[in-house]
Parts: sequence; C-alpha cells; structure tokens
Amino acid sequence: MSRIQAVKGTREFYPEEMALRNYIYEKVRAASQSFGYQEWDGPFIESIDLYAAKSGEELVRKQSFVFEDRGGDLVTLRPELTPSLARMIAAKQNELTFPLRWWSFGPFWRYEQPQKGRTREFFQWNIDMLGVDSPEADAELIAVAVTFLRSVGLDPRQATVFVNNRAFMNSQFDVLGIPREKWPDVSSLIDRRSKMEAAKWDAYALEIGLSQKQLDGLKTLLGDFDLWKKSEELVRLFTALDALGVRDYVKFDPNIMRGLLYYTGTVFEAFETSGSLRRAILGGGRYDNLLADVGGKPLPATGFAMGDVVIGIVLQENGLLPEFVPTPAPVLVTVFDKTLSMKSYALANELRRAGINTAVYPEPAKLPKQFKFADKMKMRVALVLGPDEVEKGRVVVKDLSNGSQQTVEKEATVQTVREILESKSAR
Repeated sequence: MSRIQAVKGTREFYPEEMALRNYIYEKVRAASQSFGYQEWDGPFIESIDLYAAKSGEELVRKQSFVFEDRGGDLVTLRPELTPSLARMIAAKQNELTFPLRWWSFGPFWRYEQPQKGRTREFFQWNIDMLGVDSPEADAELIAVAVTFLRSVGLDPRQATVFVNNRAFMNSQFDVLGIPREKWPDVSSLIDRRSKMEAAKWDAYALEIGLSQKQLDGLKTLLGDFDLWKKSEELVRLFTALDALGVRDYVKFDPNIMRGLLYYTGTVFEAFETSGSLRRAILGGGRYDNLLADVGGKPLPATGFAMGDVVIGIVLQENGLLPEFVPTPAPVLVTVFDKTLSMKSYALANELRRAGINTAVYPEPAKLPKQFKFADKMKMRVALVLGPDEVEKGRVVVKDLSNGSQQTVEKEATVQTVREILESKSAR
C-alpha cells in the first residue's frame, strides 16, 4: 500500500518545528501583553459572505478554501481574522469596554501556490486597537511590532518598518488631478510596483486610465521620501514613535499601500532588509470603516498581522533560532530492573510534585543505554536507584553536563537536583 502524503501546502510540526512555533507564540504573547493587549480568538470556519464585501475579489475567489456545508451554505476556512473581529465586536459593541486592545495567534488557510515562505496553512499573529482614532494609536501598534522584532534579536539593519498613509496619498492623487473613482485602482497599482518590471508597470498605469502627465507626477511622488513632512498625521506618528523609543526601526515609504481595500489611513509593513530579498514580515494599518460594513456602529480601528512562516525563515537565516531542547524534562530517573521500577516511578513523582519536570525510562535497560538516551535528549540529570541505593535509602545523582556523580540521601534528592539545574554549567 502506498504511503498517503500530507495535503499539499499543509504543515507537519515535528517537535523541532513545534518548538519554533511555540517560541514565536511566546514572543508574540510577551510583546502583546507588555502593552496591555488581551488574547482572544474567532471561529476557524466562516461564511464566505463575511469576506466578500471588503477583503477583495482575489482573496475570496482565488485564495479561500470554500466549500458547501451539509446545509447548503457556502463557508470557508478563515483566510484572515479582521472581518471576524469586526463582526464579533459589532455583536457586543454596547457591552465592551473601549478602547479595546486585543490580540490572537492561530491557524489560517489560503489556497496559494506553495513556495519558500508561503504555505496554504499558516499561523498568524493578529493585534488591534479599537475605539481610538489617532496617529498615536497607530504608533503604538508599530511599537508593539518593533518590540517583537527586538525580542527575537532582529536589529534595525535586519528589519525595518516602512509606513505611509492612504488618506494622505489620496490627497496627493487629488493634487495630480486623478479622479476619485480611480483612487482604488491607483492604490492597487502602487502596491504592485515592486512586483512588476518598470516598463510593464508604466504600461499598466496607462491602461487603467492615467495620462502620461499623471503617471510622471505619480512616479515623482513615489520617489519623494520626505513627503511625510507635508502630512500632519505622519508628523504626529513619527513624533510618537520617537517617544515610544522605536523610531530607529521605522522609515517613511510612499510605495507602501497594502493591497486590502479596507485600509483608510496609516499603513505599514515590516521587511527583512539584511538579505538579498526584501521579504515582508508583517503588515497592517488603520481601518475605520470595517465595523460599520458588518452591521456595527462606526468605530475607529488599527492593527496588523504577522504569519509564522516568513519570520521562522528570517530567524533561521540570521542565526537567531533558540537552541532546540528535545525534551521539557531535564531529569531522567533510570529503571534498574523490573522489581525496582515502581521505586523509580515514585521518585519521579516526588520530583514532579516539587515542580521539576521529570521523565522515567519506560523499561529496564542497561544503564549506559539509558544515559545515552538522556544525553541525546539533552537532559541535565540522571538518577539511579539500584538495589544498594534502595536498601540504604539513597539515590545516585549524575550530572550529565560534566559526567560527575554523587550519592545522596533520598530526602536530599530534590534539593541536589535543583542545585544542579540552577548551576551555571546548565545546558
């Protein structure tokens, strides 16, 4: 019988991959909570109608895992979280205490072509502030992102957050004489610029109805990296970023537009800038209209999302992955023989009750084999309970980091193990 393969684009988390996923989650959690954000989550399956209004045609038609449920309704595995957030807040808008600071880390699915840095199944950090309409609120979200980047060891030479403002850019389109109905097309055009050859991009701009003069003006606009100084909101944003201590990570870039239609003001993306590729690590911005679009009262909101796949690759390529420790138990209680196995179980129980993670070797075996197992699992301490030790009420404590061992009274085992685990030579 042929071996059944995993579904294309899904992920298999062996312990080493799971350790990285948990590491990212822990750092995300710490950064979120340090600014006072609460953890939440939404359903993994949603009605396709939730995304049809605001997420864009491509996300709904091409990237969503859509299927008909047994009741005949069209549902999808969630491709993003912001519409669920808007709906859930609209449902309890009169009961919640604003401003809301919420964050989540969970699985999402998009039917994309799998490649390095992109899978069909991924985990994503979502974090939002709702109920505050100010550049300072946007700055706080950027500061949370930078706090995470710092915490995983990425400095400003390796990761940069680029910011822009959609409303400000619209005002500049107006100056160029671009009609309002074309603004969404021009925003999309700018978003595609880095992904297209220059000549093809120019041709596409003319195709969507820009005149040559408007195109020339737009290109001048997109090359002006001091343009932010003309925007009161962006000036306030950068002033707040200074106060928050993260300005060294942040730059203005008029080419940052974000593809999704629901952004209304500040937009930002963090990129890895140390390698040959400029890869997006996270992105987000202000979306003040989305809540009203799902039936709630108008509510200002700002937030961002970060997938786990790219950041995992970035950490690996920059040598920033934490050391993988195969087991969460630093102590192994060996099993001398069948007659003494319950003594080993009881000793392990004492250690666990004292708050020390402890594993028992699952069957009698020669001690060198058990020590070798403990070493491969990067455990720190092995305990031996042979007939002599049991008779005398003692335990052999072996420090696997240096091979030294000592025999102690059974009552002193917990304290001896704790001292070894806390010593400087710990792995």
